[in-house]
Amino acid sequence: MSGAMEGLIGKKIGMMQVYDANSVRRDVTVLEMGPCVVIQRKTGVKDGYDAVQVGYCDKKESRTIKPDLARFKKAGTAPKQFLKEFKVDPKNEIKAGDSVNATIFEGVKFVDITGITKGRGFQGVVKRYRMRGGPMTHGGHSKRRVGSIGQNSYPARVLKGKRMSGHMGVDQVTTQNIKVVELRGQENLLLVGGAVPGFNGALVIVRKALKKKAGKAQ
Repeated sequence: MSGAMEGLIGKKIGMMQVYDANSVRRDVTVLEMGPCVVIQRKTGVKDGYDAVQVGYCDKKESRTIKPDLARFKKAGTAPKQFLKEFKVDPKNEIKAGDSVNATIFEGVKFVDITGITKGRGFQGVVKRYRMRGGPMTHGGHSKRRVGSIGQNSYPARVLKGKRMSGHMGVDQVTTQNIKVVELRGQENLLLVGGAVPGFNGALVIVRKALKKKAGKAQ
């Protein structure tokens, strides 16, 4: 029913090691995919495009505004904290109130994952941009500093976008073409190779890879 959905909302559980089909040990990130509830089904006839709006993670009714509460009750589900739209095949018969889980990624070899990076606070240029810094020998006075930022007589100002010290992290990042190592449908888990943006327990948006189709997997 939900095989033609583009993606799903999930949660990053953490990292572990598993052995793949070739008995090679792989570092993987474990993602709990949903289960998500379809709040609204949009169609080309009524809305101009085909998509589903899904909700994830329950929240209290007292913290939900009345218009949204009515939408959730119409779908027959508890209020949800996170909502997201995903494209869907027009022929898909999925409707409001249906539950969607990790099984939509069955047969998918690569995914794109969007998350919010860990917050690092205020950082200097050496950590934030991996600058080299000055000489660390005795007598050096610019060990981890940014160095000169000015201009000559023209334009005599600091150009916009200059890499300097500042707040690091808490940025939305999409990592593309992450390999799916294993799908554990009964446990509603998706194991992907390598690291994923965000801390353990963070919200992630997982979509089927845009640039690598299932038939082109290597």
